Amino acid sequence: MNNLSKNFIKKSACALLVSAMAFSAWAISLSDAKQQGLVGEMPNGYLGLVVDNAEAKSLVASVNKKRKSIYMNLARKNKITMQQVTVLAGKKSLAKTQSGHLIKNASGQWVKK
Repeated sequence: MNNLSKNFIKKSACALLVSAMAFSAWAISLSDAKQQGLVGEMPNGYLGLVVDNAEAKSLVASVNKKRKSIYMNLARKNKITMQQVTVLAGKKSLAKTQSGHLIKNASGQWVKK
């Protein structure tokens, strides 16, 4: 391999690493999103979008996709319905929500716990 090829590979690898690091710096964590009031827990066991924000919307979609997969496996394993799982998960997530974070109440309003 000549020096030009080696140099190109090094620069490409560095550029890829920097862009991966920059992307992860843009992504918001679940904890940060809850702290900032962008998202909150809902009684149906899923995460809800409180503020229409692109990062928060992406986070909600990602978290809810993972939760749905977990809920489906739990329902199958325990021979219960998805609705039963989501009701139980909702109660648990609302109970575990930190004080000051947002939850959706029975009337559909976002309130601080």
